[in-house]
Amino acid sequence: MPFRDVIGHRPLVRLLSRSVACDTLPPSLLFAGPSGVGKRLTAVATAQALNCAHSAAIVAARADAELLPVDACGVCAACSRICRNVHPDVLVVEPGDTGSIKIEQVRDVIDRAAYRPFEGRRRVVIVDEADALASPAQNALLKTLEEPPPSSVFFLVTARPDMLLPTVLSRCPRLRFRALSTEDVARALVALGHEETRAHAVAAMAEGSVGRALAASADELVQAREVAQQVLARAAASDDPVRRIDGAKELLTGTGAGGASDREQLATHLRAMASLLRDVELLSTRADVRGLANPDVQPALERLARTFHGERGVRAFTAVDRALVALERNAGVKSVADWVVVNL
Repeated sequence: MPFRDVIGHRPLVRLLSRSVACDTLPPSLLFAGPSGVGKRLTAVATAQALNCAHSAAIVAARADAELLPVDACGVCAACSRICRNVHPDVLVVEPGDTGSIKIEQVRDVIDRAAYRPFEGRRRVVIVDEADALASPAQNALLKTLEEPPPSSVFFLVTARPDMLLPTVLSRCPRLRFRALSTEDVARALVALGHEETRAHAVAAMAEGSVGRALAASADELVQAREVAQQVLARAAASDDPVRRIDGAKELLTGTGAGGASDREQLATHLRAMASLLRDVELLSTRADVRGLANPDVQPALERLARTFHGERGVRAFTAVDRALVALERNAGVKSVADWVVVNL
């Protein structure tokens, strides 16, 4: 995964490439942002750029060398082994079976990072899901972050930087990763072999996360959009709260009796609804339809736009957003479903 193949995050990728080229890369960095947007892949791409044997020659031959002054070739032995996580100078730490990163794992990589690189130019330690570091493990890492070995760099990758100790955060400059655009997610899915039309439909509900798009099957996400579309159509057709609550059952289609799967099922339906409402607002304001996240259902969106426009559209979108927050805070699944349909 060279820099040029990282989807999205171009300003961050260019910054990292320039830092590698100028040898100004900080000894520790925090890659922070939503899950599934490419933080770990970017960290691996940086490790490749630092240790690829052919990076200078590869960049010199490319037209975009000014944008990416250094990049890995992606095919040499070093790049291949880094990608397969078997390079002796690129160490990856991640949660074990318990879901946490223990102090023994951290002590092991600290000991190994103290030595000069075995065959590459820099030793790279990637701590994936760094928020899983137990407090003793964070404290063990802190001294190394304060006085890093001269030939080693540490990349902490996390979707929850607030779980790290303030002392750790203060020693790691933060790179802020944003959610990917729908087009970027779709492009990633197509590159992974998904059919283009289906990839765009799935990407529209992935909230900028390739990881989320891959976690659920394409059929599940497309079905979730169909359910969300039906619920919005029913809400547009009736102001009767009783009839609306009866329609809330559709949001719970396929769920059981309150378990974790119920919560994720409802969240998937609500994310699909939010995506549709964003497109409805775009149509209502007569913006460029090329910005639609769900272009394959534009006729249905135009019908919904007759009702969900202006203040009501904003109110509906706000209700869906608040419902998703309530689910994250462990509110009752059925209560959230009933509340959101009444407030559409």
